[in-house]
Amino acid sequence: MSQTDLLKTDCSKCAALCCLVLTFDKGRDFAFDKNPGEPCRNLAGHSCSIHDRLTDEGMAGCVAYDCLGAGNRVVQEVFAGQSWRDEPRLTRVMMEAFMAMCEVHKRIDLLRAAETLPLEPRDEQTRRDFLGRLEQHRWSGPELNDIEVGLALEIDIFFHVIRQYVPEEAFAGW
Repeated sequence: MSQTDLLKTDCSKCAALCCLVLTFDKGRDFAFDKNPGEPCRNLAGHSCSIHDRLTDEGMAGCVAYDCLGAGNRVVQEVFAGQSWRDEPRLTRVMMEAFMAMCEVHKRIDLLRAAETLPLEPRDEQTRRDFLGRLEQHRWSGPELNDIEVGLALEIDIFFHVIRQYVPEEAFAGW
């Protein structure tokens, strides 16, 4: 997967992980409640049976959701194309990997956005180093399980450091 399309969601290369992992409550954006680990009732194989009419069916939250390519990266990179549907024993580990990869991809997205900030050379180099580590690394399940403990914490501290470069009106996104 090239770096330019790393954050591009491609549901055809995923195993409907968002439809399995995510939880939602019945309300304005969702027509029913769904618990984490419970496949969505609209899921047919790896596809949504109402995808072309999600909003009409009260599922606007699904339309708005974007995993930033985490699902396709987990299935293709971490699990070599395997699916929890075909191998039920993978369900829990795929769910964990998906959630962790979502965190990796959120940080990639923020590190890319920070390129527009007037960072000091040292901070810019740190930003590039973190971005390179996240984008170029081929992740395994155990590494994803450990991301929050190590690298993610380092990056979050870095985000705190560079907040000084973010205009005050933009703080809502940081």
